[in-house]
Amino acid sequence: MGEKVLMKGNEAVAEAAIRAGCRLYFAYPITPQNELVEYMSRMMPKIKGTFIQAESEVAAANMVYGAAACGKRVLTSSSSPGISLKMEAISYMAGAELPAVVINVQRGGPGLGDIQPAQGDYFQATKGGGHGDYQNIVLAPSSVQEFADMASDAFDLADKYRTPVMILADGMLAQMMEPVEFKPHKTEAEIEALGKQHFSWCIQPNVEGPDRHQNQINSLEIDPKVLEKHVLKLGEKYETIRANETKAEEYNINPDNEMICIAFGTAARIVKSAIDILNNEGRNIGLIRPITVWPYPYQIIEKALGQKVKNVNVFELNLGQMLEDVKLAVAQKVPVNFMGKVGGVVFTPDEVLEDIRKYL
Repeated sequence: MGEKVLMKGNEAVAEAAIRAGCRLYFAYPITPQNELVEYMSRMMPKIKGTFIQAESEVAAANMVYGAAACGKRVLTSSSSPGISLKMEAISYMAGAELPAVVINVQRGGPGLGDIQPAQGDYFQATKGGGHGDYQNIVLAPSSVQEFADMASDAFDLADKYRTPVMILADGMLAQMMEPVEFKPHKTEAEIEALGKQHFSWCIQPNVEGPDRHQNQINSLEIDPKVLEKHVLKLGEKYETIRANETKAEEYNINPDNEMICIAFGTAARIVKSAIDILNNEGRNIGLIRPITVWPYPYQIIEKALGQKVKNVNVFELNLGQMLEDVKLAVAQKVPVNFMGKVGGVVFTPDEVLEDIRKYL
């Protein structure tokens, strides 16, 4: 780790991806993630990487498919409606078991919506988003530092499980500036070694040498019995991910909590500010912030309920999407209350504070 640098979220995650060994980036401009595209357009040529502004989000996502099939660390990014266009290729990549990283800088929707921060893509990210039985690992950062750290985490998880990994950010996180401390650059030798770990399955040039082979990669299985076997294999992989990769931040969680608040991403920062005010007044309120929104931390929430919790309050910048997962975790043991803002409107600490007080 080096000195801290003041950077905008979009640029910080781009720099972190480069340091993590990303040498291929394909995307199409859309607000509010354009600084990420611009940063990659400047930096990729300097490190002998490849930057392509594709003719569409559909084209960019399929370029990612091709690069991932070659065992390379490859990244694409977009914002809400652009991610919708990438979903077919993401489903293909999940079916073909290809490692890739996708960044979604969420904005208001549905449709074209606006360019303000929102969390309306939770269902799309965590429930598949495309067709078929598959899941993506989905990471939800709440600070610029975490946004940057998740770039390397996402590539590592993608390689480990041969699956697409999504970082679910939003316009507020992408545009804000905060101090960031970056992990060291991977050396070219380390990047080459990362590629070699995929030699057993990825496409390689059909040339003479020890790595010569002719792997075929696709997600098409005409025989239903063959497809069934493959989808069941994917299901087993997802169970392994659930068992090993579920993460959440537990803030002031203790046996005497009278209320548990649950929020993810930048919304959690606002909720935390309100909780601090109430705890300074002598209340005892905890916060659980899912870091992986898939796999979802059901057991962590269930364990935190304890004996004294009277209410669970959920805060999101949508109409209540994560709310459904919270209700599954709570299993009707206590009431689950909800506050949401939509359309790119962000609640304030005072609004959160007022909402919490109604249930104390």
